[in-house]
Amino acid sequence: MFSKLSIAATTLAALSAPVAGQTYQRLGSCPSLGCVLPPDQADFLPGQLFDLRVEVHAPVNGSEAAHDGKPDEKFKVTIAKDGEKPRDFADAFGVDEPKLEKWDFSWYEDLFAEDEDKPSVVNVAAKAYRKLALYEPGTYTVTLSYYDNETTTAEWTVRDVSKERKAKNVILFIGDGMTTNMITAARLIGHKAINGKYQSRMKMDEFPVIGHQMTHSLDSYITDSANSASALYSGHKSSVNAMGVYVDSSADHFDDPKVETIVEVFKRVHKGIWGAVSTALLADATPVALSGHSRSRYDYGSLIDQALNGVTNFTWTKQTGPDVYFGAGAEQFFPNDQSYQGKDIYEQFADKDFQVVMNRTSLLELGEDDKALGVFCQGNLPVWLDRNVYTDNLKGLENDPAGGDGDALDLPGLKDMATKAVEILDSRKGEEGFFLMVEAASVDKQMHALDYDRALGDLLELDDTIRATIKLLEERGSLEETQILVTADHGHGFDVYGSADTEYLEAQDDERAKRRAIGTYANSGESQYTQPRNVKYGTGANFPTDWEPRYAIAAGVGAHPDVRENYKVHKSPRSPTTKIGDEYYVNPKDAEGGFVVNGTLAPSEAVGVHSLTDVPVYAWGPCQDLFQGTFNNIDIFYKISECLGLAVDEESGDGGDDGECKASRRKGKHN
Repeated sequence: MFSKLSIAATTLAALSAPVAGQTYQRLGSCPSLGCVLPPDQADFLPGQLFDLRVEVHAPVNGSEAAHDGKPDEKFKVTIAKDGEKPRDFADAFGVDEPKLEKWDFSWYEDLFAEDEDKPSVVNVAAKAYRKLALYEPGTYTVTLSYYDNETTTAEWTVRDVSKERKAKNVILFIGDGMTTNMITAARLIGHKAINGKYQSRMKMDEFPVIGHQMTHSLDSYITDSANSASALYSGHKSSVNAMGVYVDSSADHFDDPKVETIVEVFKRVHKGIWGAVSTALLADATPVALSGHSRSRYDYGSLIDQALNGVTNFTWTKQTGPDVYFGAGAEQFFPNDQSYQGKDIYEQFADKDFQVVMNRTSLLELGEDDKALGVFCQGNLPVWLDRNVYTDNLKGLENDPAGGDGDALDLPGLKDMATKAVEILDSRKGEEGFFLMVEAASVDKQMHALDYDRALGDLLELDDTIRATIKLLEERGSLEETQILVTADHGHGFDVYGSADTEYLEAQDDERAKRRAIGTYANSGESQYTQPRNVKYGTGANFPTDWEPRYAIAAGVGAHPDVRENYKVHKSPRSPTTKIGDEYYVNPKDAEGGFVVNGTLAPSEAVGVHSLTDVPVYAWGPCQDLFQGTFNNIDIFYKISECLGLAVDEESGDGGDDGECKASRRKGKHN
């Protein structure tokens, strides 16, 4: 049995045909006709569970057509550590050789092929080795040999991670889509400055360590929230829309090769408890990727089932669900066509001894001793600005969390949910500790909608939540044993470039004349958002005292559809575009009195998109020094794992639920 393995992959493959354009890819992680998943450059935590999928492709037509469309079914897979003699892969792990699987798929090589509706068909022969682990740090080379003289090699690295535990708990705050520029803008509108010096600070400003992480996905330099969250939680890159897996070419969303996530490792190694808090659907990418394994983030019902029950179609880590789960997305919980198999998921949580609450009042009344599920509305939670300033927007949403057509009006905020989650987890953690993820989801969602005030309001709410959480941990005597991190999963190309005289802008009839209202450099002036005015929101310190100043921030993003801007706060949630035929145009009812800004995206795009930018990482706690510098998003997982002491060796018996790392699999669904 190959008991001491370390995986990081180098798929340097022989190309039998030129690869087509990059808009579409046959299989993003597989540039050759032989696929090894995990691919080249993959990293592993010692003892982390994973699957291996190997595929041999035989394109029937198109520029890559080869081998008469007949894939080699007699391919071989070997593994070698640090230059040692290669060994048969199944023998090395002491597992049975898996059954051969066969299927086909089609794809468009580029936009020309799609316009002409000429897909390329690929026949596939494949195998999957399930539930494996590598323990000994080092470099391993996996080689797939096929078609007599072709090979694909993948170099895997098992990282040398300290096993010494330094923190009992970890709290990971994620401002979805949050960048340094957004934090700067939030500070400008939420904190008063005199002669260029702020009189108060954001809580993030007080963190002793700041780093930056790069957000590239496996096969695209612009990422989405699913695979970026998965990178943070698993230490493995994936493809857009995927989580907890490397995407293969099969039709099944749930048979792709899996990698173990931070909460699964934490549960298995230390028996630690975990929780998630989000202002989005609990089935949305960032919260559900903690436990989810699917190539599609849109498998909402199934992913909620995985959160509660773990992976059930293959043997895998027996994580028994979170201890705290607070957020929105009730349509995945009450019985309907969007819940898993139409079942009552509230009832399933209750059957597993969860307290179930559906409003703020009940949330605040929860005790600290029992597990808790809180789902407070259908869809995403209304944003801070609508819950606290423009509250009429809460009416008519018909978002009752029980599934009725009433409005959810007794809504908690992120601070309510996060502090209650900390109380419960801190009370229940014992010596094992807890892991908590807290997401401010609508920083991203409102940036997509180009509704910058709502995005910045939710960012300020996140900072207020961080402040309250640190205070609570200190009061409970748990701050010194808790590592606190604040970061994002990706960014948007947002920045502030001046101020806008909204009254002058609206008074002009000519579009070019309206642009004279934009003040830059010296003419940008000072922020009016913290100037006293005859308006009382009752939202306390660290938020704007005036959301409707005459001189507003002039801000925007680099990638957007055609839009109209007047720079005023939108008193109802923004809809910047309207669809005509198959394309999007300026919404005539949006930002009236403003001027049109020509789009920089395809006409088929309705809203803004993510950008390449690195995102900040703030650290406070016993492992804070690990997070200095600039590093990859996957490094967050390894740094947290080192902090919690999650690396194991085989002798510890923590290599799997049964103490061994044997591959297992269900019968293939393919023919």
